[in-house]
Amino acid sequence: MKRRDFVRNTALTAIGASLIPSLDAFASPRVTHLESEDLTLLPALKDDFTLHFMALGDWGRNGEYDQLEVAKQMGLWGAAHPNDFVISVGDNFYPKGVVSESDPLWHYSFENIYTAHSLQCDWYPVFGNHDYHSDVDAQIRYSKISRRWDMPARYYSKEISLNKGKDKEDEVAKAEVKEKKKGKEKALLIFMDTDPFLHESLADYTEKQMQWLTETLSKASDDVKWKIVIGHHPYYTVGPRIENYDTLTMRKALAKTFEDFKVDVYLSGHEHSLQHLKPEGYTHQFISGAGSELTHVTAGIPYSRFQASEHGFMYFAIDGKRLNVRAINYQGTVLYQTELTK
Repeated sequence: MKRRDFVRNTALTAIGASLIPSLDAFASPRVTHLESEDLTLLPALKDDFTLHFMALGDWGRNGEYDQLEVAKQMGLWGAAHPNDFVISVGDNFYPKGVVSESDPLWHYSFENIYTAHSLQCDWYPVFGNHDYHSDVDAQIRYSKISRRWDMPARYYSKEISLNKGKDKEDEVAKAEVKEKKKGKEKALLIFMDTDPFLHESLADYTEKQMQWLTETLSKASDDVKWKIVIGHHPYYTVGPRIENYDTLTMRKALAKTFEDFKVDVYLSGHEHSLQHLKPEGYTHQFISGAGSELTHVTAGIPYSRFQASEHGFMYFAIDGKRLNVRAINYQGTVLYQTELTK
């Protein structure tokens, strides 16, 4: 054999040997299963609570009166903290609601304002008094157009699991122990239509709604750890409407039912401020109506634990034993924080 043939054959043998592992790998590829959260470079958002939401009210003013600034801060907060949905406590569109599901105000006051990626979640609204100046049912119909606006009826309820995330912990090693401790804890959210309560001509409608509220509360299972009712009009306030007809009417309508069924929280707007009120009885009231224009608050009233006439929103974090609430202004400052426990 000539020397050049020997060198050539040796080289080809070496090349062939080096290709074998690669060809084997090509013939038997490794299969991976990746979820979107496995690939994101965003920081992992996690805390000790299992349900999180923001609450905002009295906001729809085409971005003016610091509506846009509050929206930007909500987006930043949602990017840095867990958030499952947003609750709107009414007066969604000033000055007179929307006339249809194609009203330009949907874009000027909602879609083009709350643009942050973190706010592309479900929004659960109720009506305010200003929404009633036009076609309120257009806001229900918009649910079929919008990916995030979710308003199935004038009043409605949702039961939401408080076990989210826990079910995946130690699935193999602790499955048997975890099954005994897991439970089926839930939060019951009840969304009311409060403006008709202020009109005697709608007494039949409000009576029917109160029957529904009573029935919904009475049928709540033992799994329900927190009962949260959402409406536009407060039944206590330290804003301008302390002794106003609106406030006194809602107090007469709701206070006894809340006490009878041990409603934990009543969340409302109408007053353009941030408040935490604890009148006599079981229920705590939170007012989050500072989404745009502000009104004054009065300090020193005994049932008030916190009040601020500052633009902002509220953030709720909940599990089976704790309900944490923060009031956050448009600059991202936590003005107030409290925690209710079971």
